[in-house]
Amino acid sequence: MSATSQMDKLVRMANQIATFFRSYPEEEAVAGIHKHLVAFWTPRMRERLAAHAPGAEGSLDPLVVAAIGSTSDNPGPIRPATYDPHLLGAGASDAG
Repeated sequence: MSATSQMDKLVRMANQIATFFRSYPEEEAVAGIHKHLVAFWTPRMRERLAAHAPGAEGSLDPLVVAAIGSTSDNPGPIRPATYDPHLLGAGASDAG
């Protein structure tokens, strides 16, 4: 896979995450996207996306751009048990 198609895939995945969080207030959406990227993406994936962001010119959702640079302590809408392995099984599931 070429570097361009790999970057296209990262951008597409990041934008899909932003689409999921779009219904939340902006501050919570940014925090949720940031937590998702940290919890589920490798450091290399995050670094590549961050390096690409300044030149993305509209291809990368503004919520993702904000999340990449986020240092907020806002917990966001994601339950801690979803991204913290130490809390595994502590209410992370939406099932029944």
